[in-house]
Amino acid sequence: MSVTDVVARQVEAYNAADLEAFLACYSPSVVIRSGDGTVLNEGLEAMRQTYAGWFGSLPDLRAEIASRLVRGSWVVDDEHVTATDLDVRALVAYRVRDDLIDHVVIMTDEDVSAPVGDTP
Repeated sequence: MSVTDVVARQVEAYNAADLEAFLACYSPSVVIRSGDGTVLNEGLEAMRQTYAGWFGSLPDLRAEIASRLVRGSWVVDDEHVTATDLDVRALVAYRVRDDLIDHVVIMTDEDVSAPVGDTP
């Protein structure tokens, strides 16, 4: 499976609000950081808690990919995430190892405590 296949699969699961399929795209030791290095989520259980809340409370949550760059094990998406009262744009970098996303960096000047991408 290519690195873009892995990232595309997690975007599809995110848009379907399919928590188990979404988490299946990530390494058990995944780390999600903001652009300034702040850890936003670490490990699948932290992601499960965060995304279960978002998927449960934002039924219209959707990530659209405006563009995608690939370099080796890294995929960088220009993402636009929307839901009722939510409109966030971010660059999200995903590192894929052994067909799982093990590191994510969310780069935005917007509030990343709101659901951003396949990302976190």
